[in-house]
Formats: sequence, structure tokens, C-alpha cells
Amino acid sequence: MGQIISIVNQKGGVGKTTTAINLAAYLARLGKFVLLVDLDPQANATSGLGIDYNKLNKGIYETLIDRANLSEVILNTHLSGYKLAPATLNLAGANVELVNLEKREFRLYNALLEARNDYDYIIIDCPPSLGLLTLNSLVAAEKILIPVQSEYYALEGLGQLINTINLIKQNLKPDLEILGAIITMYDKRNNLSNEILQQLYQYFPNRIFRSVIPRNIRLTESPSYGKTILDYDPKSKGAKAYERLAKEIIELTSFK
Repeated sequence: MGQIISIVNQKGGVGKTTTAINLAAYLARLGKFVLLVDLDPQANATSGLGIDYNKLNKGIYETLIDRANLSEVILNTHLSGYKLAPATLNLAGANVELVNLEKREFRLYNALLEARNDYDYIIIDCPPSLGLLTLNSLVAAEKILIPVQSEYYALEGLGQLINTINLIKQNLKPDLEILGAIITMYDKRNNLSNEILQQLYQYFPNRIFRSVIPRNIRLTESPSYGKTILDYDPKSKGAKAYERLAKEIIELTSFK
């Protein structure tokens, strides 16, 4: 059965989507079968893989509300072993529309059941909020990966996220586990970045990934070309960092 990992942080601009599309790419490059689920109404993961969501007739939204099976919405990417369940414009209304549906927090969990045996990893890119879509991703996942930007306000709201994860564990998903935090947009020349790293150890003792994602212009550019960093500039520092992260993920999740 595939590992389901949700990439979560209610703060925007911390590198969730960059991490999702590039981690998935390197997992596939390392021989794993990977499905990326774009659960963010902004559909940045979808467009970042070169897919025009405006031209899609259905996506993960239709699966959540039982209008389509997951297999009907999954798309191939240009990378072997790497597939996408895309977001469409319809996903913007999901937080409201899911409210009155039966077992609303389990819609994604149930949708992914049919795909669990087809992939080694299912990566979920979450919206920057703690609404129903993010709750669905937490219930669907076994493990949580939290990108944290190395900036002054990085830890703001992190306690709220941890509390939400603990509530999910207590009431809906007892086996939910925080896989760890990954530092993004790191600049070793900046003293503040080093201070943030030290503070993070208070939140996640023994759960900080050794891989650190640097502030890297090539990572910033690649989505505008509809490419992962693996395709856009595999020799860049950002590419090497995500390759290391993928190897760490495989090491931590093997035989678990």
C-alpha cells in the first residue's frame, strides 16, 4: 500500500507547492510510482506541471463530491511514474460545498482508496488554510510534511497547526504522524535563518530533515515554464536539495 503524505502549512508562500511537485518528481526519478494530488484551489501544482487547468473538464473536486472516480481525473506528466490528480476552478467552492456532505472530512480518504495499491507515494499539496480541504488531507494521510520558510514570521501559527493535527489524531485519525519539518528558502548568509532553524528544534525535536531547501532563483523560475526543477535545471542547488529530500523520505518511510 502506498504512503500518503500531506504537505501542510496554513501560511502561504512557504514552498508547499514547490516542495510537492519537486519531491514527487525526484521520488519518481528514484524509481517510485507517485501520484500528486493538487488540493489547492489556486491550482499552482497543476499549472506548475505545465497543465492548463482552465481547459480541464474535471479534477479532484469532482472526485470529492462523487461526480467522478479518481481514475477518471488522473493525468500523466512528462516524467515516467509521475501522475497528477489536478485542481480545477471548481475546487474554489469546495470548502463551502463539502459542509453539508456526509462524512465530509473523509471525502478524500475514500477517494484515494482505489489508488492506494497503484502508487508507492501519494503526495497531497494543500491550500494555505485550515479549512475542510486541509482537514480532508490530514484525515487521508498517514504522514505530514511541514515546509517552514526561514523568515521572521515562520513560526507564527505553527502552534495552531500542531493543535489541529493533534485534534485530528484524537478524533479522526489516531495513527496520523508528523514526518517532519523541512526548511525552505534558506539563506546561510542570513543570521535570522540560523535562528529560525534553532527555534524549530523546539517544535520538532528529532524531526527536522537534514535536507534544507535553499533560496534559489531556478526553483522560482521553473513553474513559469511548467517544469519541475528536475527538468528545468537538474544541476542547480535547489534540484540537489530536493533529490536529497526524496532520498530521506524513502529512507524514513521504507518498511513502515
